[in-house]
Amino acid sequence: MRVVPHDPEVLRRRSLQSGTIGAIVEWYEYTVYGTAAALVFGHLFFPELPPGIAQIVSLASFGVGFLARPVGAFVAGHLGDRIGRKSTLILTFSIMTVATAAIGFLPTHAQIGVAAPLLLCLLRLAQGFAVGGEWGGAAIVAVENAPRERRGYFGSWPQIGVSAGLLLGTAAVTLASAISGDAFGEWGWRLPFLMSIPLALVGLFIRLRATESPAFLAEKAKMDAELEQRKAPAAVLLRDHRKALLITIFGRFAEAGNYYLFTTFVLSYVTTNLGAPQSYGLIASMVGAAINIATIPLFGALSDRIGRPRTFLIGGALIVLTAWPVFALVGTGQLVGVVLGVSLFMALGHAMVYAPLPALYCEMFPTAVRYSGISVGYQMASILLASFTPALAAAMVLWAGGSLWMVILYAIGTTLIAMVAIAFAPDRRHLELEEIDAAAPAVPHAAAAR
Repeated sequence: MRVVPHDPEVLRRRSLQSGTIGAIVEWYEYTVYGTAAALVFGHLFFPELPPGIAQIVSLASFGVGFLARPVGAFVAGHLGDRIGRKSTLILTFSIMTVATAAIGFLPTHAQIGVAAPLLLCLLRLAQGFAVGGEWGGAAIVAVENAPRERRGYFGSWPQIGVSAGLLLGTAAVTLASAISGDAFGEWGWRLPFLMSIPLALVGLFIRLRATESPAFLAEKAKMDAELEQRKAPAAVLLRDHRKALLITIFGRFAEAGNYYLFTTFVLSYVTTNLGAPQSYGLIASMVGAAINIATIPLFGALSDRIGRPRTFLIGGALIVLTAWPVFALVGTGQLVGVVLGVSLFMALGHAMVYAPLPALYCEMFPTAVRYSGISVGYQMASILLASFTPALAAAMVLWAGGSLWMVILYAIGTTLIAMVAIAFAPDRRHLELEEIDAAAPAVPHAAAAR
């Protein structure tokens, strides 16, 4: 029997595909930049600096994109809460794709001089702006369309987009390296950026087929019926939901910076500091990402059973307990050690703290400010912590004379901060989204606000 397009299960599946596929494509594009920054951008765009300093500056250019994330979060949050999740996600997706393809055509310092690194940073800012609005929308689309008892599982699916994008992006770099050989540093690095174009077309097609969530449509209908001109979502967020916003920001400290330690910094460290082949870091990233993809939905489902905060706290404890042995494995410089260290972090600690976040964050904010709340909170953590973590870690290793002990303490300290924040988060897995909306402070009319 043919399923009609308005069947709830069909719409739910399309929304889940939209959030997941879009996240995969966007994080593929983001990963390609991070990998190129770790491997070749230092001598291509900053050749006048000493090699060690050029490496740090190249990784810092990766962090530049995080500066635009909060701006993207505010803009996309406003549009997502006022106009709709779907149209906002299409906008962020398009900006990201254009910026990534443009980097693939960008002349280097040898061709146009200082304009090259300036244009690179400008395009990186555009990438950051787009990602700033992407994660929140993808998470909301998945959670708002999910059955109450499976919000953790549904919300975890866009989370695999990060690791799937990492896997595809790293595989694309590896393939480009094999194709171009010794010429990878000359023109081969451009291939992964250009490969994003066909991927983006597939992602855009899937995203166009998605629909708005029932929760947003109900909220919009209520606003239209009341002819209510509400205050900007960001203003309401900062006035009535400060506690939830702070939990959202600091709750990310366990995974935000630590993720980039193992996906960007390690690529640079094993090659530059340990003298290991470039392939070691790439293989470790791909294996770790593949394991992450398999474990994130499992821990998302676990959060439906034991609660989001409890799942997160167990994962945080695992990061703290395994930080030293995991980095010790990476520090061996051997293929088995590097792969095992990255895989253990990705499969256990990272997956367990990352999987429950979409459902946990969505359940802390009412529908009227949900996009703004989780986008702003999530991306503020990115600029506070994740933005320059790879460059900071490289500097720590330099200061410590090649040792990783400062990086290990950094990973443990940030994780403990996140655990304290999530300890204050409510467990609302048993509530319907409508009940969360009903318990939220009332949003005043514009006239009353004046």
